[in-house]
Amino acid sequence: MGHGIPHNMNQAGLLQNLLIVIHLQHIICDSIGFSIPEEQEPNTLVGSLNRLLPPPYQLLTPEFLWMDKNTGDFYTTEKKLDREALCPEETKAEQCIILLTAVVGPSGDLLQFPVIIEDINDNVPHFENSKIHLWVSEDVTVGTSLLLDVQAQDKDAGRNGEVHYRLEDPDGVFGLTFLGDGPVVALVVQTAIDRETRDFYEIKLEAIDRGSDPLSATATLIVTVTDVDDNCPSFSPAGPRSVAIPGDSPRNMLVAQVRAIDPDSGPNAAIIYSLSPKVSERAKKLFSLDSLTGDIRLAQDLQSDNSEELLLKVLASSQHCPPADTLVTVSILPEAYRELTIKIGFIGEHQRGTMVLPENQPPTALAILELQGDNSFISSSLAIENKVPFSLSPQNGKYLLSTSKPLDHEMKRDYNISVVAQGTSADGSAVAPSRHIYRVMVADVNDNAPVFPESHYQLEAQENNRPGTTLLRVSAWDVDDGHNGRVTYRLGNHTPTVFSIDPVTGQLSASASLDREQQGAHVITVFARDSGSPPLESVATVSIRVLDQNDNAPVFVTPHFIFFVPEDAPLLAEVGAVSVTDPDEGANGDTEMFLKNSSGPFVVDRTKGILHITTHLDRETEQRYELYLLARDRGYPSALTSTARVTIFVEDVNDNPPRVILPSSNSCLTVPTGTIAGTVVTRIYAMDEDSGLNSEITYTLAASKPAQSTGPFKVDSRSGNITITERLLQKDLGMHHLFIVVRDGGKPAPLYTTVWINLLVNDSTEPCLLTRAPTLTGTLDFVLNPSKAPICEAEDIKYPQLMLLAGLGMMLASTCLFVATAVLYLKRKRGSSQRNKSGCTDEKEIPLSLKSRYHFDD
Repeated sequence: MGHGIPHNMNQAGLLQNLLIVIHLQHIICDSIGFSIPEEQEPNTLVGSLNRLLPPPYQLLTPEFLWMDKNTGDFYTTEKKLDREALCPEETKAEQCIILLTAVVGPSGDLLQFPVIIEDINDNVPHFENSKIHLWVSEDVTVGTSLLLDVQAQDKDAGRNGEVHYRLEDPDGVFGLTFLGDGPVVALVVQTAIDRETRDFYEIKLEAIDRGSDPLSATATLIVTVTDVDDNCPSFSPAGPRSVAIPGDSPRNMLVAQVRAIDPDSGPNAAIIYSLSPKVSERAKKLFSLDSLTGDIRLAQDLQSDNSEELLLKVLASSQHCPPADTLVTVSILPEAYRELTIKIGFIGEHQRGTMVLPENQPPTALAILELQGDNSFISSSLAIENKVPFSLSPQNGKYLLSTSKPLDHEMKRDYNISVVAQGTSADGSAVAPSRHIYRVMVADVNDNAPVFPESHYQLEAQENNRPGTTLLRVSAWDVDDGHNGRVTYRLGNHTPTVFSIDPVTGQLSASASLDREQQGAHVITVFARDSGSPPLESVATVSIRVLDQNDNAPVFVTPHFIFFVPEDAPLLAEVGAVSVTDPDEGANGDTEMFLKNSSGPFVVDRTKGILHITTHLDRETEQRYELYLLARDRGYPSALTSTARVTIFVEDVNDNPPRVILPSSNSCLTVPTGTIAGTVVTRIYAMDEDSGLNSEITYTLAASKPAQSTGPFKVDSRSGNITITERLLQKDLGMHHLFIVVRDGGKPAPLYTTVWINLLVNDSTEPCLLTRAPTLTGTLDFVLNPSKAPICEAEDIKYPQLMLLAGLGMMLASTCLFVATAVLYLKRKRGSSQRNKSGCTDEKEIPLSLKSRYHFDD
């Protein structure tokens, strides 16, 4: 017992040293970390493991980096590291880290260490819309801030992702300010604005990041100034107007027309005309004023032989404004001047004295005008006042009224032609000119097709939308009137039935949910058609990009993968590849795999799905492994997962030679001389832990002592039975040593072991005991295993490799192991003592039935 305590103390010291080594390894692993800027060129050095860990080195995740197995240096690959693609969900405050797994050192330890992908300024700020519309009232106060919900996005981090803004306004009307502590941008009105002076501003807004080499993007701010009622109507400063009408003028004849101007727009520019209350009762009785158009007409037929002059004061009123006024003097000429009247003969279409002409007609004759009077006039003429697209041409004492160019209804819908008749009486005195107003209405023709503001619309729509969701509202206008300008909408004939459009409002909707995985983009043709005859049509296209949602979990190609791997496969050998697909897009479709609830000797490449062996396999210890793989995408707002079962069968290789259970080479059996031929004297019990052909055992008698060409014993090659082949004779008395080769059927070369069968042929049945094991001299002429191993009795004992986790557990329970070691030591010493007492007999040996002490010489 004196040597046991130091022995146990040495074992405890070894455990403590192992604990220290592993603890130091953890310290080293925790201190390993590298960083590299993104977007580096291939073969850029990232770092090295050779300062902390010994070679060799092998990187298990070589997608973005590769490692020199001798130096431990690792470099970038052809696939560039894009921080924004690798870490799309991380905020700008977090680091982008990829975890690498390597096998290092002679013992093949697994090491996982991080690499930080540092941001560079490689992303330009991005505005969601290149054109930003803003409306501001013209009466806005100087200094007012107008919030701009148009923040530009920059995917970079830190200062590379911080954005500031600059406004390019050459007029200096607007400026920029920032509200609160956050990046809320507002437009500041710096000078007074007036819609009547300018109703539209186009300004450049530039977003610039704060990187060392700053990048920028621009958007156009379109500021529309909306009207307020800040102007009043006014008449032309030309002064009072004077008109003369014959004393026999008919009822409803246009006498004059007044026009006031209000610079405002829309309802703010509406003007109401009225006669001043101070106008004489005679004037009120004779004349009527159209409140909307300002037309002054005769309210009754005139029959006057006397000259008369009436003064009309016309008021122009609008909301919130005092009325403007103008004077119109109407002179009524006596019937004596009827000779200056004009007779009109209409040529074209006319309605109640108004000539009607379709637009776009070439110069067209409208009417024949003829001056009527007595012989007291020595000369007379007709002329058109003001600049209008009409002309008068004399023809045989009459005048032809014609258009001088094609008329456009969209430019002007009606004209009032003022024709002046002038004459000279016989006494040479000039007669006061008379004016006659003729109205020409330009009829609309369907000559304008509807117009879309954009010929190509681009929009994005989320998949899995609610049925009936409005995607876009298109609008086309037609400058024609009435039916010619009434627009309806329709979709092209080949449009998918999932889309529909309201024919009146132009509202484009999706009647069913969109599925990006079925179709990621749609191009729709929209037609705008007027109601003219014949109708005119225009077309626009709508491109719809369907945005992805994480609505598909990863899918394994099969729910159960089965692989076969030989038990002598090297460390980190590939077992097989597991394939998984995810039809989603971007991060929603990026998948990674994990081993779930598995303690087996396997790891999986998260991105490639390749299974690798992490320790040496032994079919005789474990024939099959059941694993479960978890596939997970990187979807937002939550990742989706799926699982698959993996069964790995360990294929047998011929790595175990046959092992003889009974008898042992130092046992002896007495065979009586009277034993008849064919009797089974004994049997060799052997087993092989391999399977199949590798475990099929055959028995061969290779040699015997004494050497004989033929002997009384033989061995059955299949069963291992030792039988007597012939009657035992006097010459057969004595000890027979049979050298048996036990061989398996492994390919390409079998493995074998040997055993001595010691048989004593004797007249008596006295048990024999072998005092010394026989030995073989010379060589055997038979085919053995190609390993050339010598024939011997030594047993090749294998011990399984101590695994890391078991070692850690032992170190955590070092005190218990110390006690266990002491117990094992005592037990071993007791077993050694028993063996010393029993000679060479194995504890597990099953003794042969007959034994006797027998001495012999070589």
